[in-house]
Amino acid sequence: MAHAVSHPAYKRLTERLNRFPQGAPPSDLLYAILKMLFTEEEAGRAALLPVKPFSPETAARIWKVTESEARGLLDTLASRGILLDMEEPDGGMRYVLPPPMAGFFEFSMMRVRGDIDQKALAELFYQYLNVEEDFARELFTHGETQLGRVFAHEEALDAVPSLTVLDHDRASEVIRTASHIGIGVCYCRHKMKHLGRACDAPLDICMTFNTAAASLTRHGIARSVDASECMDLLDEAHDHHLVQFGENVREGINFICNCCGCCCEAMLAAKRFAFLHPVHTSNYAPSVRDCTGCGVCADLCPVDAIEICTEPSGRKRAVIDQERCLGCGVCATGCPRNGIVMEDRPERIITPVNSAHRVVAMAIERGTLQHLIFDNRAFASHRAMAAVLGAILNLTPVKRTLASRQLKSRYLEYIMRKVSV
Repeated sequence: MAHAVSHPAYKRLTERLNRFPQGAPPSDLLYAILKMLFTEEEAGRAALLPVKPFSPETAARIWKVTESEARGLLDTLASRGILLDMEEPDGGMRYVLPPPMAGFFEFSMMRVRGDIDQKALAELFYQYLNVEEDFARELFTHGETQLGRVFAHEEALDAVPSLTVLDHDRASEVIRTASHIGIGVCYCRHKMKHLGRACDAPLDICMTFNTAAASLTRHGIARSVDASECMDLLDEAHDHHLVQFGENVREGINFICNCCGCCCEAMLAAKRFAFLHPVHTSNYAPSVRDCTGCGVCADLCPVDAIEICTEPSGRKRAVIDQERCLGCGVCATGCPRNGIVMEDRPERIITPVNSAHRVVAMAIERGTLQHLIFDNRAFASHRAMAAVLGAILNLTPVKRTLASRQLKSRYLEYIMRKVSV
């Protein structure tokens, strides 16, 4: 850990990132990435920021600087996509340090920029995410509640009148109801382009919405578009057989990526860690009806869930591995005979209501809830109570109850009852 030893600010920042449910395992590669994105002073300051959204006044108090100085640094970081800034009804701003993914890793590659060496950064990202694998494994396979979910191609859903399709299962409805829409360069294919590995799928097609889009378009990280242009881009994504992978919430969705199977992190994780179910599927599954074994569906499947098998009669037929299948519908829309149809899955996938619901669920599953409750690490009392609660929440249920009685803390008992539900 040479980078951590020589630059303790980056080690402290890594510790801060890992207080959020979507963290980043420490390694020399991570420290090298952080060193490219943050100055040492910025890293030290960011390491002190709360997990939940905060005001400039809060940052000033934590950093022991004037509010004007705090606002200046916060705006500088937001202009580079390190922080997201959110306008309040009274005209003020609140800020949040997003996780690395989906967050400031992507934002660093969502536009072509000259202030950092994006080729060098792409190489570091590739080594950290695709070679070391610890980060991808931590991000996509821990806990039952995942970061993202798949939206099925609506053309495939509309072809079956009997299907019940809820609004939050339609990418088009996300687009139509978004308060802000931003389009940026696809982080995954941009990264692979620098490595000479990118496919020919569209680059300028990464979709952000609502509060994330408002911040990213405000700083020129993404370009603002209307719903009509975004729908055209969704059609283009469908024409290229890309998978819509979006934020795993029902309300206030902040991103939908248009993913290929060869470059995109979520699809690569779905192939590498298939048995761990790293990506929430859609509520629909393909069923083979009329098949000649042409193999088009198998070629299109982004996660290699389809094989062409030969039956005893000698006839070839597509066979779908439903355990690996994402329910994206790419095979159904790509079949030249319309021989694959989408059906309701036997059990509907329960999607968190909003990002707060998802983050709390992820924190409970990953044993990091204490960092959301006792959020201000500048206070020794918060650090102490977070350590106590963290230790309790990681006990077995029997020991957890016994510890609560010994502490005689009604608050902790209340929290633990909520966690146990």
